[in-house]
Amino acid sequence: MDGKTRCGWCTGKDYYEKYHDEEWGVPVRDDRTHFEFLILEGAQAGLSWDTILKKRDGYSRAFKNFEPSAVAAMTDEELEALLQNPEIIRNRLKVFGARKNAVAFLKIQEEFGSFDAYVWRFVGGKPMQNRRKSLSEVPASTPESDALAKDLKKRGMTFVGTTIIYAHMQATGLVNDHVEDCFRYRELS
Repeated sequence: MDGKTRCGWCTGKDYYEKYHDEEWGVPVRDDRTHFEFLILEGAQAGLSWDTILKKRDGYSRAFKNFEPSAVAAMTDEELEALLQNPEIIRNRLKVFGARKNAVAFLKIQEEFGSFDAYVWRFVGGKPMQNRRKSLSEVPASTPESDALAKDLKKRGMTFVGTTIIYAHMQATGLVNDHVEDCFRYRELS
């Protein structure tokens, strides 16, 4: 124990604390990283983040190191083979949805110059600084995640409901949802 106060959801597991301390809520400006989190957050639907975090390396191997153009080019045969891969969640809709999302992701990049330029528009270009005293104050969705989810669906993405997208916004630092007494809250404010 290092004596640091953290958000309660991450305590007790070293890899969870490492993810919280080094990644969660850090503003992402890299398209490949945004795509990675879209795949991982979509895979999480109905499951725990703990499950997905443990399979993250398997997802990276299965989905071409999260390169959107490589995932968009995956064949039906490659995706079918992934349904036998124990390193990922073997849900047909989620596996095939990754390719569908990659195709939409590339179209967004083409239209806006980058996915990053597109996504940050939904929070005014800078992280929203929330002031949560406890985890119970953190919502499952917000008007911003509602708008982003609706637009992503309109653009052809799947597994991008407002709750999934709010989790994406938290993970990629579009919002700072560390609780105020967490040491990362101050560092990311």
